[in-house]
Amino acid sequence: MIGKELSVETVNHPEARTFDGEPFPPALACRSPRATLVEVCRWVVRERDELIQRSSAHGALLFRGFPLGSAADFDAFVAAFGFESFSYDESLSNAVRVNLTERVFTANEAPPSATIRLHHEMAQTPVCPSRLFFFCHRPADRGGATSLCRSDLLFRRLSERAPDFAVDCERRGLRYTNVLPDEDDPDSALGRSWRSTLGVATRERAETKLRSLGYTWEWRDDGCLCATSPTLPAVHRDESGRKAFFNQLIATRGWRDVRNDPATAVTFGDGTPVHAADIELAESLAEEMAVDVVWQAGDVALVDNFVVMHGRRSFSGERSVYASLVRAPAWAAAD
Repeated sequence: MIGKELSVETVNHPEARTFDGEPFPPALACRSPRATLVEVCRWVVRERDELIQRSSAHGALLFRGFPLGSAADFDAFVAAFGFESFSYDESLSNAVRVNLTERVFTANEAPPSATIRLHHEMAQTPVCPSRLFFFCHRPADRGGATSLCRSDLLFRRLSERAPDFAVDCERRGLRYTNVLPDEDDPDSALGRSWRSTLGVATRERAETKLRSLGYTWEWRDDGCLCATSPTLPAVHRDESGRKAFFNQLIATRGWRDVRNDPATAVTFGDGTPVHAADIELAESLAEEMAVDVVWQAGDVALVDNFVVMHGRRSFSGERSVYASLVRAPAWAAAD
């Protein structure tokens, strides 16, 4: 792929693995040593359709060696794709994050010692982004890779290993229960307060929003909010018929803090329990297939949220990875 103002080529990178004869994730490297941000953004605009098609076909696309050094640079890179932004403030994410620009915020602020299990962003909520961009501002001294797993291939393997479980997920969907604190708790990966999560200041307004989204809830004596989602899909089927294991089942195994217990975090849509052995199998298969992206400063990853799960390995030292979310297209909301 050669632009008019800079040279970009497909490259191999050490972490990539081959699935169905194709590398995952594929990587593009900028080969123009004096490339500017303006030139890069012009290139993205020209190549946008192909870049989006490749990221959807493979589930993710890694950009390496591009002249991106700040949150503002990353913001400009994302903006060049022309997607509608999905802001952190309007999301129902459980994670505590810090906004850096209009469309860029820090990745999960959970402690470095915590491993964030593989998940689809906000699949435990009725509203989720279609794609995610990650940007490495500073890699960790040790560890800190972002793990990626093709959920379409995972669902294929689950259908072979546990066909009844796969059918139950597809037909019955899932409901998630989460206890939200009264104030942000930065020591927890689930620490975003109910006020911040729902974008409200009072219990009355919280209840109005929960009701509009189909949640049930109860208030705890300590001011926490225990909220249960409506039944949500556990399998996503795209326009081509490709099915992906689109849910938060694996992530719920790590939903533990002073308020939350994984044992009560998820059920099938009819309220019946999901067997722990099935969740363990899903996680085991996902980890077997996962690719750890070992970050280099300036890297960007474009991830299709309906096809690929992501997670974070524990790390030591400083690590700055930023994120940007974009809104789901109309067809995704209809599925």
